[in-house]
Amino acid sequence: MSNVTIRDFFKSSGVQNRFNELLGKNAASFTTSVLQIVNSNNKLSNADPHTLLSAAMMAATLNLPVNQNLGFAYIIPYEKSQGKNPDGSWKPKIVEAQFQLGYKGFIQLAQRSGQFKRINACATYSEDTEQSVYERLTSFLPKPPQGEITGYIAYFQLLNGFEAHLAMSLDEIKQHAKKYSKSYKYGSGVWADNFEAMAQKTVIKLLLSKQAPLSIDAPLAQAVQADQAVIRDVDGQTSFEYADNQPEPALIQMDISNDPQIYNNVINSIKGGDLDKVDVLRGKAGYILSEQQRSEISAL
Repeated sequence: MSNVTIRDFFKSSGVQNRFNELLGKNAASFTTSVLQIVNSNNKLSNADPHTLLSAAMMAATLNLPVNQNLGFAYIIPYEKSQGKNPDGSWKPKIVEAQFQLGYKGFIQLAQRSGQFKRINACATYSEDTEQSVYERLTSFLPKPPQGEITGYIAYFQLLNGFEAHLAMSLDEIKQHAKKYSKSYKYGSGVWADNFEAMAQKTVIKLLLSKQAPLSIDAPLAQAVQADQAVIRDVDGQTSFEYADNQPEPALIQMDISNDPQIYNNVINSIKGGDLDKVDVLRGKAGYILSEQQRSEISAL
């Protein structure tokens, strides 16, 4: 879908009325900021406008700006496979908009709840002690860290005195990213662009979801639920599809060892970037190959 069509969609009276209800006089500037993000991202400019609207509405509901430079909330393009055509070639991927919170967004919502005295996250280092980490999380003038980064930690204290923390090693952070972010596996996306911010966001989100007082209808609970989701409005009910953590569909194995037409389609898909060569060779793409075909694909 073109930029003009998305612009017209967002400028329509129905969409503007929804933003006006949530944001009042700030509706126009918020809509402009969303369209600026779309215009600056080729993939988002082709995204399903309804998923764009749902992501934007979630940011508006939480009253968080989607300016990428601020780090509170993001609208991220997510490519979704539509499967294969009858001839074995891949259908064009569709693009949907995914809503993501930044670590600053979680901190902002926690502060607004009126229950937190302090909340913070930071990296841990090889020369750290518990005291040095605690000072870095709570002090005005913490000492500079020493050594190599070994992980990340989040901490909060409620006004009633309750304290909680959650620490993850660097390896645990990376394993988490591999499991929940497909873009991380390919060295792209927000993890590749800002690993430290995403690592801090991970420990803060996990800590809040496990230890914080979350009322089911409170903004902080909404944020935990909506983060990294494609948000859909189904008959007036909000649903969340976690695109980065969907179970892999069972593969239908197709023997193309004696089918040159489908084999050529596979070769063209690999060359065009729509099909991963390694997945084909490992059998994850669902094709059964002859030894000669495997050699030819390996040589690409």
